[in-house]
Amino acid sequence: MILLQAGVQVAYQYLLNNIWVILSALLIFMMTVAVGFLEVGEIGLGFSRSLMKTLSITAVSLVVMAFFGFNIAFAPTIRGVIGNPFYIPGLFLGGFSSSATGLLTGVWWSASASYSGTGLMTGSFFLFEATSAAVTFALVSVIFLNKVKFSVQVAFSVVYFLFIWTLPASWIWNPTGWLYTLGMRDFAGGIVVHGAAGIAGLAIVFQIWREEKSAGHKSSPQVKYNVNETWLAFAILMLWIGWFGFDAGNVLAFNSDALVVVLTTFLSGAMSFVSMMAVAYLYTGKMPGLMDGVNGILMGLIVITPLAGFVSPGSAIILGLVAGPIYFFVSNRLSKARRFSDPIGLFPGHLVGGIFGITMIAFFTESSFAAASGNPGMPNGLLFGGGLSAVRQLGIEELGVISVAAFVFIVSFITIVSISKLMGGILEDSEKVSATNTGPVENRASSGGR
Repeated sequence: MILLQAGVQVAYQYLLNNIWVILSALLIFMMTVAVGFLEVGEIGLGFSRSLMKTLSITAVSLVVMAFFGFNIAFAPTIRGVIGNPFYIPGLFLGGFSSSATGLLTGVWWSASASYSGTGLMTGSFFLFEATSAAVTFALVSVIFLNKVKFSVQVAFSVVYFLFIWTLPASWIWNPTGWLYTLGMRDFAGGIVVHGAAGIAGLAIVFQIWREEKSAGHKSSPQVKYNVNETWLAFAILMLWIGWFGFDAGNVLAFNSDALVVVLTTFLSGAMSFVSMMAVAYLYTGKMPGLMDGVNGILMGLIVITPLAGFVSPGSAIILGLVAGPIYFFVSNRLSKARRFSDPIGLFPGHLVGGIFGITMIAFFTESSFAAASGNPGMPNGLLFGGGLSAVRQLGIEELGVISVAAFVFIVSFITIVSISKLMGGILEDSEKVSATNTGPVENRASSGGR
């Protein structure tokens, strides 16, 4: 009788976990849509173009991830480098078969009792990771705005979902990946999502600049701002709500730690809003605007993402306090750049914020919180007495950052150059590119983030 009750309790918990992860996937899907509205709110990009891009990103992500991408990232790896592409359930999640593991019965291998023990079925886990991949490419795509052909974006996204996103995910999020087994942790995507998006963006803007320079430009034409505060406010609210699923969903279970992750996520975003508004006022002497507030919230959410499941609410407040000023000063510095246009703040936000956040794992982690999120082997950070173990953790985290950055930049650059040769260049027609040349942006601290 006791065994029966225990079995029913486990089955009930597995059901809750699957429902929670599916709901989180829907919230992440909403974030991809919200990035489109963010573009509308910040630079006046037409609804049809922005939403068409959003639809294509989501559709291509689901199809490519179902084809091979999901297995490449999350199937048992081959020597820790790449997930077995032909692992069950196989091509297109089992295709026409009703016996594919985890579709009707059973659980995905890494959700079994031998690993996370969360009991996630294949479909639940697939939806969560496919939507996570989609929103990551939505971040990369903001660097294309008003410059790159739509067909180029679609072609690049196929390679992105097949290799550029999936291989780092297999190294860090797959329990048999080489970086995971070394001890690297990235809770919800400091390098897999934010940092890698920024690195891919660097490769793309390098090719954009090469083509602009060949066309006779002495500086990169800047995409102009045309702020619509209503859509901007709507977009940030959608993103903030969506982050509920993006961070807390990565617990991959419905338990008490999921609530802690929600708290750390929201507190960091809120504190970063406060610190951003304060530093903007102190530095400029003017009342901060909505754009500053949006950037502050986003930077706080980005910074907390890689360590939301490893830290206390108090640490989240401190991280948010630091995040706002980092964005403000880095974005002001990058506003002087003349060889790229970054209207949505991919580089000061996602690239810098993601790498900063993952570095802070070795400083702010508390082992009790890490254990609750399914990472019992993580040591306390340097600020909590971790000592040499924390130093070792820092080294592992930075090894992961360097490895992923090198891989993503090289593959992204080779991909975009190859697409350029096949399609006769990646830029829109020269008249359209020239029409966007409104000069350097005065204050990128007032440009949006995610």
